[in-house]
Amino acid sequence: MTKPFQLPAFRALALSAVVLTAPLAAQASLTLNIPTNALQANAVQAFSEDALGAFELVGIQVKPLGNATAVAQTNGAFNLPVTSISLQLVKISGGAAIGSALEFTRVNEDTLQKKRLTLSNFRIDFNTKKVLADAEPAGQASRAKTPIFDFNEQTALALKYRFPLSITAKQVLDKLFLTPEAKAVFMTGLELPDFVEEVLNVLDFGTITVDVAVKPRSKPVSTRPYVPAP
Repeated sequence: MTKPFQLPAFRALALSAVVLTAPLAAQASLTLNIPTNALQANAVQAFSEDALGAFELVGIQVKPLGNATAVAQTNGAFNLPVTSISLQLVKISGGAAIGSALEFTRVNEDTLQKKRLTLSNFRIDFNTKKVLADAEPAGQASRAKTPIFDFNEQTALALKYRFPLSITAKQVLDKLFLTPEAKAVFMTGLELPDFVEEVLNVLDFGTITVDVAVKPRSKPVSTRPYVPAP
């Protein structure tokens, strides 16, 4: 059972040794990236009732793609498997759900054309308190690592780290508000009515629950970045 983890564990051991021996001034900028795609590590995006109501108002539908899946018996919740986490000074500074995507679609009532916006390859940056994603409106170039949400840490991060590669972490992020960049992408990509912009300015999109456990998945998830279909 442990054979698949030998190479990542060796890398983590070597990098951890560097962290422990590096000068403190240098450690602040040194990041240790640990693969978690073979572990039970998940981030659940649960859209708020207000967000779901706004989606329904303008005809937006949300579909999970790639590694992402809908959470059973929970409306508007999607599981985004965490494929890696980043440590700085034995503190989680970020995490990624590479290979997961959420597709937003709606039909423009005036032109009757279907519009599509795909957010994929999600990343959480705890230093800036932003959720990033590759944003790609259909027919346009992908905008890598676009800031999507600002967030608040609803619960303190419950982190347990045991050298060299034993990490558990639990946290809930709330007050997910669209960044100016994300509002522009949603408005133009989905051709939303002008009045929606005011709604997006105050709309809390819900929560993200992060849960990382040192338990193997039955099958590791892919770490290949998701690329939307043309």
